[in-house]
Amino acid sequence: MPMGPPFVPGAIAAMGFAAVLIILLALIIAGLFLMIGAKFAGIEDATLGKSMIAVVGGGILALLIGWIPVIGWILGIIAYIWVIKTVFNTDWIKAAIAWLMTIVVEMLVVFIFALILGVALL
Repeated sequence: MPMGPPFVPGAIAAMGFAAVLIILLALIIAGLFLMIGAKFAGIEDATLGKSMIAVVGGGILALLIGWIPVIGWILGIIAYIWVIKTVFNTDWIKAAIAWLMTIVVEMLVVFIFALILGVALL
């Protein structure tokens, strides 16, 4: 009869399930930020579903392209903006504005949470 703790497989499965839930929550939050950025950019048909597709597609494409030395990060950003342009069926300028506004909104939310939680900013 084995002497190991019987709860180990269940605990590992629970941690895997929690990891999947956290990844889905992060995807929803990132999609929400992109949707807000797209609304600020004037993209009319910006939905949470399209935003989540753009986040996943842009992230994967930027990951595949971003490893190229020296110019990879620039090509990754351009690829991410291209995915936003394609998913939302808009032009390059609105897609770039949506991407930039997403970053601005994320920074504002982090700043507000830091103020609420009393985290030192310097």
